Amino acid sequence: AIGVIANNPLFLGGAIDAVGSDKSARFMQLCNSFGIPLLFLCDTPGFMVGLDSEKDGMVRHCSRLFVTGANLTVPTMTIILRKSYGLGAQAMAGGSHKVPMFVVSWPTGEIGGMGLEGAIKLGFRKELEAVEDSGERKELFDKLVAAAYERGSCLNAASGFEIDDVIDPKDSRHLIVRALETADCNNFSRRNFVDSY
Repeated sequence: AIGVIANNPLFLGGAIDAVGSDKSARFMQLCNSFGIPLLFLCDTPGFMVGLDSEKDGMVRHCSRLFVTGANLTVPTMTIILRKSYGLGAQAMAGGSHKVPMFVVSWPTGEIGGMGLEGAIKLGFRKELEAVEDSGERKELFDKLVAAAYERGSCLNAASGFEIDDVIDPKDSRHLIVRALETADCNNFSRRNFVDSY
């Protein structure tokens, strides 16, 4: 048996909201209680932000993913399918890209501290505002975004050891099976912890 946690890009673009955080954290606890390894399929722009999220107490809810992830004793694995941005990406790796048995990406993977377009708008705001012609500003923005996508490609992340490898999607099943064969799923220690909720 294996537990699977995946983002749904058809719902909120794959963003993790308060309800999804609680649901995922509880599922992680359940799998850990019964010694069931976890596979995370990551396709997220990160945690949901905005006034509504703040009203829901998003920080309190999303912190459960990190507290639970830090206390997992079962093997975990992460495959980045497409988007892997911000703390949401780390949550989809059990709290860290360094802890799982592996963190790999399909060739379509994009990795960054936040959504790349938003990062460019924030990080290069003064440079963009300095360009008076809207056409030239759009051209500069597109050039900066293209460079950010190049830097955030999964191949660059793998070459800098942020992730373990970039794999062909057809090799995913083989990699998961091979990892589970080497994992000692029967010899895990149960660790009691206080849920942060």
